[in-house]
Amino acid sequence: MLGLYSRALDRLDLAAKWLIIAAMAVMIVVVSVQVALRYLLNTSLDWSDEVSRLLFVWGMFLAIPLGIREGAHVGIELLVGHLPPEWRRALVKAMAVVAGGLMAIVLYETISVAYETWDELLPTLDLSTNWFLVPVAVAAAHCILHLLQLLWREPVRTVVTME
Repeated sequence: MLGLYSRALDRLDLAAKWLIIAAMAVMIVVVSVQVALRYLLNTSLDWSDEVSRLLFVWGMFLAIPLGIREGAHVGIELLVGHLPPEWRRALVKAMAVVAGGLMAIVLYETISVAYETWDELLPTLDLSTNWFLVPVAVAAAHCILHLLQLLWREPVRTVVTME
């Protein structure tokens, strides 16, 4: 059962990686075209700023759960590096539970705000402003899945010890 969960999560991670690559590639193209139009033809695309910002937000939030998977987020290791390995593992599990609870609150609140304000539109696009909130909810849910996995698995990249 845990192997099936891990394989499904690995597939979700792969999809997130490809979406990040696609979002960043499209963002680079949109910004490059905007710069070229502005400096070469003295004109611009009205929607390029919003599209590039939206793609950036999506790319960054999709990457957060991948950092949890790798154990690559910022942490204070001064004390943790001196703890015995069994205490370190217990602390990782405790922090996964706390972080999972916080991500559940973020997910709930993001959905609540998006539901209440979905009809607000972006100025130059016929899209809801809440497309900036959707990646927050997606990232929170994806983070919860990785934090659950940390209850039985070590991060891919483990904590460096200070021994």
